[in-house]
Amino acid sequence: MSSMHSWQVTPKEAVEIQKQLRSQVILFDDLGKIDYVAGVDVGFEDGGRVTRAAIAVLDFPLLVLREVSIMRCRTNFPYVPGLLSFRELPAVLQALDKLKQLPDLFLCDGQGYAHPRRFGMACHLGVLTGIPAIGVGKTRLTGQHQPVSNQCGAWQPLLDDNETIGAVLRTRVDVKPIYVSIGHRIRLETAIAYVLCCTTRYKLPETTRMAHKYASGTSEAHTGLL
Repeated sequence: MSSMHSWQVTPKEAVEIQKQLRSQVILFDDLGKIDYVAGVDVGFEDGGRVTRAAIAVLDFPLLVLREVSIMRCRTNFPYVPGLLSFRELPAVLQALDKLKQLPDLFLCDGQGYAHPRRFGMACHLGVLTGIPAIGVGKTRLTGQHQPVSNQCGAWQPLLDDNETIGAVLRTRVDVKPIYVSIGHRIRLETAIAYVLCCTTRYKLPETTRMAHKYASGTSEAHTGLL
């Protein structure tokens, strides 16, 4: 998939690209019918020198795994918090090119709008592809929030300078919450609803769990329809 910018950039240049592209993020619902949802996750091999991206496509709402695409490529960008998409997305976009069935919605393992410059991985991927996207993070990158009630589906706004940048969502009782944020072409409440619809008996949505298995190498590496 072609890109709007070069990936051969310095961290300083990457920050400027984020600032330029963040105005293209669509913060309201602009979704068609959702038949396929995809989890996106990235792992690293060979001491971080190789990036391993996995995209797992599941049908919706049954959440049956339909296709997996894995791509390995050389890691060309350093580990810089807040700039992880420049390290990870080149491999993700190559994995996307190999899919036979494009998803209608991405659920990315990472942040979207809940980012210091409001342009995390889910925003970056959504803007580059034009596909609606949600950020689903296991940890908080920025912002503050009130305690979340110990009930499945309970959530609190994630705030930064009085702006709601995401939601702290409890998907299981007695389990730490996750961090949901807008990626592209979706509003926060809709993003929360889809994350809950994609979550079964585990803390993380099935999209994220499946993509993580392949990105981490815990499932056999292959590419194609299942």
